[in-house]
Amino acid sequence: MTQAPPAEAHRVDDVLPLTPLSFHVLLTLAAGQAHGYGIAKAVEAQTKGGLRPGTGTLHNALQRLMQDGMIHPSTDPPVQQDDRRRSYYALTDFGVAVFRAEALRLAELVEAASETTLVPELERALGTTKE
Repeated sequence: MTQAPPAEAHRVDDVLPLTPLSFHVLLTLAAGQAHGYGIAKAVEAQTKGGLRPGTGTLHNALQRLMQDGMIHPSTDPPVQQDDRRRSYYALTDFGVAVFRAEALRLAELVEAASETTLVPELERALGTTKE
């Protein structure tokens, strides 16, 4: 990760809420650097096929995340996966902060939804019971 300040975003709140694709890109990179195709496949797996970003869509998302200072091109790709034709990406410190803030924001939304009777499956999913 890098300490570099974000290029255009000034505060975490300036970039929230994230789009689902942006969140999943950051989620993928939280596990370590990855290249575009690997990110696309990880997003598809994380969403059980719900998101299948095409090349152009993913490229635009990566460009936006770089412009906002959340990710940067990696100059040190993993040795076992070193393919000079691929561009690898990694999280910045700002990207980590944004990811954490968005994950907490989403958790609060799920908690609020669990307090209703509209989604009883959340009780089981969250391991909570109402008394």
